[in-house]
Amino acid sequence: MKYRYTIKIIFLITSLFLSNACTPNQLSQQKGGFSHSGIYFGSHFPDIYKKGIKDGCTTSKGTYKKSHSLFQDNKDYEDGWFLGRNRCKDLLVIDEE
Repeated sequence: MKYRYTIKIIFLITSLFLSNACTPNQLSQQKGGFSHSGIYFGSHFPDIYKKGIKDGCTTSKGTYKKSHSLFQDNKDYEDGWFLGRNRCKDLLVIDEE
């Protein structure tokens, strides 16, 4: 009985280590996904969506950047901009001197 319990514990620990060894971020980037500012966003985005992500991320880090004409006329740009702004918000650095 004790032997069976030990085997289960070893199996559980091994499973945890193996599942943490390859995070989804690492796997997706190897398959050609899109990253910006060290954040993985996904794959199969049109170029205009990626531009929105970059501009939204730049805004989130403290420098406002948005193409207002694209934002109003292109849903991909708008969605990308919001995604970039939301995912990069933790990258804002405020100097407190």
